[in-house]
Formats: sequence, structure tokens, C-alpha cells
Amino acid sequence: MSAFIKPGGDPVTKKSQLVEDLETGNKPPEDWRIGTEHEKFLYNLRTLNRLPYEGESGVGALLNGMQRFDWDPVLEGDNIIALKRPDGCSVTLEPGGQFELSGAPLKTIHETCAEVQEHLVQVKEVCSELGAGAYGLGFDPESRREDVSWMPKGRYKIMREYMPKRGTLGLDMMLRTCTVQVNLDFQSEADMVKKMRVAVALQPIATALFAASPFVEGKPNGFLSYRSQVWTDTDPDRCGMLPFVFEDGFGFERWVDYMLDVPMYFIYRSGVYQDVSGLSFRDYMEGRLPGHVGEVPTMDDWTDHITTAFPEVRLKHFIEMRGADGGPQSGLCALPALWVGLLYDSTALDAAWDICKDWTDAERTALRDDAPRLGLKTPFRLETIQEIAGRVLEVSRAGLANRRKMDRSGKDETMFLNVLDEIAKSGTTAADDMLAAYHGRWNGDVKKLYDEYSY
Repeated sequence: MSAFIKPGGDPVTKKSQLVEDLETGNKPPEDWRIGTEHEKFLYNLRTLNRLPYEGESGVGALLNGMQRFDWDPVLEGDNIIALKRPDGCSVTLEPGGQFELSGAPLKTIHETCAEVQEHLVQVKEVCSELGAGAYGLGFDPESRREDVSWMPKGRYKIMREYMPKRGTLGLDMMLRTCTVQVNLDFQSEADMVKKMRVAVALQPIATALFAASPFVEGKPNGFLSYRSQVWTDTDPDRCGMLPFVFEDGFGFERWVDYMLDVPMYFIYRSGVYQDVSGLSFRDYMEGRLPGHVGEVPTMDDWTDHITTAFPEVRLKHFIEMRGADGGPQSGLCALPALWVGLLYDSTALDAAWDICKDWTDAERTALRDDAPRLGLKTPFRLETIQEIAGRVLEVSRAGLANRRKMDRSGKDETMFLNVLDEIAKSGTTAADDMLAAYHGRWNGDVKKLYDEYSY
């Protein structure tokens, strides 16, 4: 969700410019990279409360402390709101202070996993000095909405005011959820279309495998991935399974048409985010934006705008897989491994498409609706997601093996799928493990979670 503040950019006067901009994402396979993003909750070790931005032990202090590791600060007004490096790696803040690593574009899962591990070591070092901790789950297991402090970012104020107009859980999405996602490249428009279709169709499989959010305000919530459920009542204009991706004629232009009609949140002018919520970018291009009548939008306006759509899979200059909960440390490497195996080997991509190509829109929607609650037990035709997940993992493993990307000890990338193989074989997700602990050794006390699931 996070983005850096940028100056103007080239004026946008016709739709073809936006289509051409997406086309610049086309890359030959040798230039394909892996960008992993993961969010985590920060908490006070003594009180277990989420960290505010302010104070000696706040999120701002953590950002300050992280600069010892050669991070450059990004400011909004007088506040540090992000960190960045020349290699494209950054640290950003989600609305409730969720701490996000947006990884550099790297060649292998070995590299991206090493990046994640290095980041967690850095966070742990600074957090230990502040009396803070960090953990990964899809949804905050204890905090009420009103207990979570808002981060000092202008765009979040506008979103905060608009979200309740479109759904009942939008503020929960902003304040109480965490995810892990991977961003992957495409070679051409045709390659993008095939990858988007596979990614959208199989996203509920990832949701089930990575389910890790079974608690709300200290009690079981009836779901395994409540984070995923939250997105179903956030904003119907900008979320969902994108049925048009499977229609004949889908391509870059069709995506631009979709984004032109997704309501805007803001534009950024003279250091200030200006509220234009509810109006479309199409209105803006046609000079009909109230308060800005006759103004011409810029490419940076467009770049900001496309970060404010939140479907299960999002297209920018790359494809973002967005269906997984934040969770245990092992999953932070498994998620990119799953999708790289499926999408970065042509044989595997064909096999993945064979799994889901005859699924109907109604079936895909049913999977999306049921996976947050039922997880791997979600029924589909004459089987369950658990069986589908087994086949998907076989395809991904073969795709990773075909890549032949070895670490220094000669191991390929397939090792990162082992944790998912165990989940698919047993049918037991992180959420299932947490619920068993809650009803067993935790004696109904969710606070025990902090000891077992902190990084």
C-alpha cells in the first residue's frame, strides 16, 4: 500500500500513454527478478500493546535506529515515514505502524530469503534496544481498532475517512492486517495475461496454505485467514477476483480501463495530499475533477493511483500476488518460492494453467469466498483445496528445479517449499496450529502467542 512522495511527472493527455507505460514492464526472461514484501506487527515487550509512532520506543524511533544499517530516511514533513537504499530495497509503514520490507529486485529465492533474514536481524537488534518485538500474523490477535495508533502519513488520513463509505472492514484492513507478497515480471502482453490468469485463479490456494489469522480481540474469529475475509468487505470498487482477466481480449488496455474507473483517493500537490476521493482518473483526464477542473494529470498521479487498487492480484510494471497472510518466518521465503516455481518456468506455467483453465467464474468466486473460513478443507468439485494444493506444489517444485538456481552448498530453490509440502500433506496450517494451542497448552490465552510467533 505504501508509496514514496514524488514530484509532478509528464502530463497524461490520452489513454495510450498509460497502456504504453504498462508495456515498459515487458522484460526478457534473463532480466526477470523477484521482489518480496512482508509486513509485521510491532509491539511493546512489557505491555504487548502495538507501538505508536511517537516516543522513545515508538515506530519513529525504530526507523531512526535502523539508519545505522545504511538506510536513507524518507521524510514527510518532519517525520521519517520510510527508509530506502539505492538497490531498490525499502522499509515503509502501513497505516497502523505495520513495518514492511519491500525487497530489492533479486535473481533467486536464495537471495531474497537472505535479504529477509538480514532485515529481521536488523529489526530485532533495534527492537531489543527499544523494548519492542515483532511478529507476523495475518490479523492482529488482540488489539481493538481504537487501540492502534495511526501513522503520520497524509494519504492515510484521506483513506481513513473514505474507507467507511465503501465497507465495514476497511479500517481493519488498514490497521490490523499484515501480508506477505511477491512481485514478479512478465515477458510480453501474452505472457502477462497467462500469468495473471494463473495467479488470480490459484490465489485462494495460497490463502489456504498461508492461513495465519484465526483470532480477533483475543478470541477465535471463526476463520483461518481473517485477513483475507476482511478484504471482502473493504471496498468492492477496488478489491476482488477480477473476472475480466479471464475474458477474451484481456490485456494492458483492459487493465488501464479498469484502473481509470477505480475511484481515486488523492492527488499530491505542493507537499500536500489533496482529497479527491470517490472520483475517477477518467474524470481527471477529461478535466472534470471538482476543484481541479481543466487540470491535466501527470504520470506520477497515475503511479500513485494504481497503488490504491487492492485486488487479489495487481498489475503494475510487474505482477503482485496478494493473497497470503503474514505469518511464521518460514513462510516468508516459501511464498515467493511457490509463485516463482509456478510462473517463471514455461513448462510449469503451462501445467499450472492446466490445473485451473476450465474453472468457471462462479467456481473461482466460491473458492475465494470459502478459503478464508475453511482453509485447506474448502470443497471444490469432488475434492478439496488440500488436494489441489498438493498438485500445485508439485508443479511449483518442478518449476524451481528447472531453474537450477543453486546456493553455495549446491541446494536448489525447491527446499523453500518443504514447509508448504508439510502443510498440504497434513492439512494443518499455521492457523490450525494456533487454534490447537489456544484450546490446549495456551489455556485460552492468546498472549502466549507472542512467545511462540515473534521473530
